[in-house]
Amino acid sequence: MRVAVLHNRVSERDGPDAADVLVQADTVAAALNRLGHEWRTIACTLDLEAVRRELSASGAELVFNLVEDLDGHGRLIHLVPYLLDALGIAYTGAPAVAILQTSHKIMAKEKMRRAGLPTPAWTGPYPSREVQPPLPPGTRKWIIKSLWEHASIGLDDGAVLETDSAAVLAAAMRRRSPLLGGACFAEEFIDGREFNLSLLAGPAGPEVLPPAEMVFEGYGPDMVRIVDYRAKWDERSFAGTHTRRSFDFTGEDAWLLDELRDIARRCWLEFGLEGYARVDFRVDAGSRPFILEINANPCLSPDAGFVAAAARAGLDFDRAVARIVAAAGER
Repeated sequence: MRVAVLHNRVSERDGPDAADVLVQADTVAAALNRLGHEWRTIACTLDLEAVRRELSASGAELVFNLVEDLDGHGRLIHLVPYLLDALGIAYTGAPAVAILQTSHKIMAKEKMRRAGLPTPAWTGPYPSREVQPPLPPGTRKWIIKSLWEHASIGLDDGAVLETDSAAVLAAAMRRRSPLLGGACFAEEFIDGREFNLSLLAGPAGPEVLPPAEMVFEGYGPDMVRIVDYRAKWDERSFAGTHTRRSFDFTGEDAWLLDELRDIARRCWLEFGLEGYARVDFRVDAGSRPFILEINANPCLSPDAGFVAAAARAGLDFDRAVARIVAAAGER
């Protein structure tokens, strides 16, 4: 099969979070080659007409969609799958509408709430509408997050604050919005454990891969336990060296893991996900799970959580890519 590996163009000015897509493209292309497919990588920009011409010239029967943004804007991520739909070209991963609904974090949370899926309380976004009192009852600790951007963009210790004042929270969002792609919201901060559950399409429906917990080692009582930008992209930082992924659990966690698996499957069905996905959770001191994000088309770098979960399930990278490609061919 002729496959076009489509990714967003990366410039020399981009940081490690953006440059990581080139690692994904190279890794996927190598797997496609070993699987016997013809492949070609195409860098995507805002010039969608140029993308259309390159795809036409490539003769691609399938696109492996790795596009994470356009011109550095995560809010444009859904334009590429909509273009592929218009061109009638099959592509891997989530369909356009699912990418739109999951990348806009408040749209995703509103859909979760309607479906009875647990997600932390929130207020905002800024600047689309100002925070208005009253704030959600009982919520005193907040984390300010980007409305659109991924890869923990703008997340650091300063993203978490305690307040019961709508005015204070609005001012904090206004102050931090330039770090967060220009649009942000405030979400109830759930003190507790953090889990990632990856899913992969299979012949009998989505397979939930082994759950992973993000463990914060050596964090003092005054340190914020979040997977922030440094934890993901700065291997020399404290967060980068003291945040690790663990697949090891005791029997006491069995019921909790079963609940997380069930919620992850419900997210897949409710949002119409396809191919592969990851659902991120926080679990509070009362063992109540809350969905932080639904990641359609999660990172496929060799050190990423999805790849680690597949390996834990006994699936090497080539077999995982083969299943993602097969799911796209069945759409």
